[in-house]
Amino acid sequence: MISVEEAQYLVLALAAAVPTENVALQNAAGRWMSQPATARRDQPPFDASAMDGYAIAGNATAGATFDVIGEAGAGHGFAGSVTPGGALRIFTGAPVPAGATRVIVQEDVTRTGDRITLAADAMGGTNIRPRGNDFSAGATVGPRLLGPNDLALLAAMNVASVAVARKPVVALIATGDELVMPGSDPGPDQIITSNTFALKAMVDGVGGRARMLPIARDNERDLRAVLEMALDADLVVTVGGASVGDHDLVGRVAAEMGLDRAFYKIAMRPGKPLMAGRLRGKPMLGLPGNPVSAIVCGHLFLLPLIRAMLGDKTPLPVPRRAVLGKGVGPAGPRAHYMRATLAPGDVLPVLTAFADQDSALLGVLAASHGLLVRPQDDGPRQAGEIVTYLPI
Repeated sequence: MISVEEAQYLVLALAAAVPTENVALQNAAGRWMSQPATARRDQPPFDASAMDGYAIAGNATAGATFDVIGEAGAGHGFAGSVTPGGALRIFTGAPVPAGATRVIVQEDVTRTGDRITLAADAMGGTNIRPRGNDFSAGATVGPRLLGPNDLALLAAMNVASVAVARKPVVALIATGDELVMPGSDPGPDQIITSNTFALKAMVDGVGGRARMLPIARDNERDLRAVLEMALDADLVVTVGGASVGDHDLVGRVAAEMGLDRAFYKIAMRPGKPLMAGRLRGKPMLGLPGNPVSAIVCGHLFLLPLIRAMLGDKTPLPVPRRAVLGKGVGPAGPRAHYMRATLAPGDVLPVLTAFADQDSALLGVLAASHGLLVRPQDDGPRQAGEIVTYLPI
């Protein structure tokens, strides 16, 4: 068995970059920007008023009076200039005209007809946002995963479309005679398949496009047929059948089809029987069949692989720190990823592992907020110790 870290390294080595495509900005949320975008203008594109008030020239003292010479609003600038003794009624976002050096907020002004008088507390800042204060023309953004804030920034940069990595297609194959789809009428010896539904949501959420293929039954012909169907995808993922039992056929059939295996078995729990390699040039992961094992391996190996295919240079999950809420025993000879809940703490959150860590318990997984990370041979940990976890 190899370590988790070595397995992650070998999995990421399987990543092949997906092609780039251009998409309209309104369709770019959640996509990985593969090439930088360049601002086509300054933001703001002119000196802009930050307040509703009056633009004046030079310094002003309390009690000073000015003649109102006109008005400027957002999208409607003032064509003239402001000279000493004059004041321009101006609204937030409007261009500040030539000659004006500050905007007096309207609350600090008394207006009578076309004359204003400054109040005693009218000596604050300029209330002007300088041209290019946010960014200048030629500034670049990306590559990065695009969220709502990024789209607002790109729109302000006058960028209408962006170059993004094509969503990698991930073929998901559940295996086993015991499995039926949700909504079916299972036989007395069957269960409902669940792993691929979680994995599909995870793949789609990280920027891939999951494709759920038919359940592969426990015979070589059926498994081979479904694997052949998967080979037009960018990544092939099987769930179950990767162990060493008489009915665990994935490794054998994939080998007969030309699998170049990178490794098999990891010193971790849950998730020991993980397999990875290339099948006819396509990266392939063989995940364990137990639900929690498959989903934990999805977080540790599948999602980083997809991020790497998209172009992310730091695709691995980043551990966070927490205070242990309840003591746990020794980890044993394999790294242990324990399902746990999070609660607010004084400085760090409080992480409490569930007592029952059986890898078949989806109810425990659904109630979990993170995975307490226990290295190989980690000793007992007491409540109050600082530990690391991975959000899930």
